[in-house]
Amino acid sequence: MNQIKSEEEIKIMAEGGKILASVLSQIEKMAKPGITTIELDRAAEALILKHGALPAFKGYEGFPYSLCASVNEEIVHGFPSEKILKEGDIIGLDLGVLYKGYNTDMAVTVPVGNISFEAKRLIMVTKKALKRGIKKVRHGVTVGDIGNTIQRYIEDQGLGVVRDLCGHGIGKEVHEEPRIPNFGSRHKGEVLKEGMVICLEPMVTMGDWHLKKAKDGYGYETKDGSLSAHFEHTMAVTKNGVRVLTEL
Repeated sequence: MNQIKSEEEIKIMAEGGKILASVLSQIEKMAKPGITTIELDRAAEALILKHGALPAFKGYEGFPYSLCASVNEEIVHGFPSEKILKEGDIIGLDLGVLYKGYNTDMAVTVPVGNISFEAKRLIMVTKKALKRGIKKVRHGVTVGDIGNTIQRYIEDQGLGVVRDLCGHGIGKEVHEEPRIPNFGSRHKGEVLKEGMVICLEPMVTMGDWHLKKAKDGYGYETKDGSLSAHFEHTMAVTKNGVRVLTEL
């Protein structure tokens, strides 16, 4: 799969990214105490279709839903269900859009009603880790440079960096090369080039970073049951920096 995208391809992905950002912002507002995660999934799918796009995750490697809804200790790929969100939960909302043959991918973690100070801090640190990673992206840096920046910030805050899952390239496929871990050593790994489109997605735990498979066979949870947060953007690598494609 060609990692370098043309200007026209990036333009299409930016259009899809705007649709995705718009839909996810609406789903984020719906994540209130009393709603089920399957209701969020159905709403997300309806909104994507209304915009003339398709849900990128539905059917991907057998995943039967449009939205990944990961609650509390669930890290990623949580199955939507009849589970009712309650006051104090946090939920990771991970959504993908397929538009004119190209995918974009985005995730946020949001509070359900009033949450603990520790949970707020976990969300804040994860969001900032993504921002710091994005600032590092440009032509000529390595995936290790980015991972090292994300890892150092998270671990300096006393939180855990998930090692077994990572960011990735994206385009006609949801997951393309290169793999972009949220940890690493400076100047190591693949060098980013102008025209690459990638997803950065820090996954952070309040306790130990080790994970286990969820009972549904798709999701991942923290092994120690600690809270987890996840943020993600799709972005294009430019000569002088980065262009985030999943922003309103």
